[in-house]
Amino acid sequence: MTTVAEWLSEPGAGLEVEDDFDEINTQYLARGWTDGLPVVPPTRRRIEDMLGYCDRPWNAPVATIAPNDSPATPLRIAVNAVMAGCRPEYFPVIVTAIEAMCEPAFNLNAIQSTTHLCAPLVIVNGPIAKELGINSGYNAFGPGKHANATIGRAIRLALINIGGAVPEVGDMATLGSPAKYSYCVAENESANPWQPLQVERGHPAWSSAVTVMGLECPHNVHDRESSDAEGILTTIAGTMANTGANDMYYAAHPLVVLCPEHATTIAHSGWNKARIKQFLFERARLPMYLFSKENIERRFRTGFSGRYATAGMDAPVLMVQRPEHIVVIVVGGAGKHSACFPTFGETVPITRTINTRDGKLARSIHEFRSSARGQDDLHIG
Repeated sequence: MTTVAEWLSEPGAGLEVEDDFDEINTQYLARGWTDGLPVVPPTRRRIEDMLGYCDRPWNAPVATIAPNDSPATPLRIAVNAVMAGCRPEYFPVIVTAIEAMCEPAFNLNAIQSTTHLCAPLVIVNGPIAKELGINSGYNAFGPGKHANATIGRAIRLALINIGGAVPEVGDMATLGSPAKYSYCVAENESANPWQPLQVERGHPAWSSAVTVMGLECPHNVHDRESSDAEGILTTIAGTMANTGANDMYYAAHPLVVLCPEHATTIAHSGWNKARIKQFLFERARLPMYLFSKENIERRFRTGFSGRYATAGMDAPVLMVQRPEHIVVIVVGGAGKHSACFPTFGETVPITRTINTRDGKLARSIHEFRSSARGQDDLHIG
């Protein structure tokens, strides 16, 4: 196994600078190695601590990150995880999420370089979410929890520093999005009346897993009046239906996040997830006349000629091509606010099991520190 010291001996792997926080951040910012926020200096000791939770060869790529198709080794990922402020025990989640989003069906190259404002969302399920304190309740998509903020940020830094998604160079988003700083959440499984996401997607109930999706930011759905499944889902379907989304042009997989109160009401009405998805598929539609004439001709009559070539202006335009493409999870605290997340379009959710042993993290950082080597005077780019 390649050691950190051996890797540092390679040309260009390390950067020796004065041991001063401001100077280090000035150097990193000037080189374009940050997301614009201050970073934690990735010293040898911190990288070795991070790699204490990795049981793979440290210099063997786990994936290649688009658009540069650069090799993402545990060493390179660990540098970005340290910079993001991650605790070492978060590392298995980060590595698994990067592996998942580099699968071809996820279409990371397009997500990284598109003019669209999407970003990869990481959804964590299973025992590891609670063990690491990944927020699934109040303000789950917002600030306040170290695990959510730094895991999501580590992935973004890796997408920039390894993948090359530098704004105006590899990342061509017209507007960008706050989700491009950090986008990580856990499902609120204790408030979920149905199967958790990883089980629905074919993984064991005892497993820990990540699901990655290429999504916009949340679109709020406020419904405090509806008292049954049909009422709540009618409001959600109306939020899903909008003329500016990408979803209706592709075989998209949008995300619907139900708050616990809405989920409870829907479940008490006797609805399962399959029925929820079928209802949203049928109701999340708009009449063709709401679209511009250019979109009607190019996107619908040409792009979907089999369906819309001769359709009238009152014909319904589907927001989702198939009901099973809708992903439904439960997140949040008290309050009747759910959310819809349109997608980039040409992307498929990917779920992967996190490498753990007996439900616990694979390796003890305390055990590793007893044998770790290194000094804190070398900062790595």
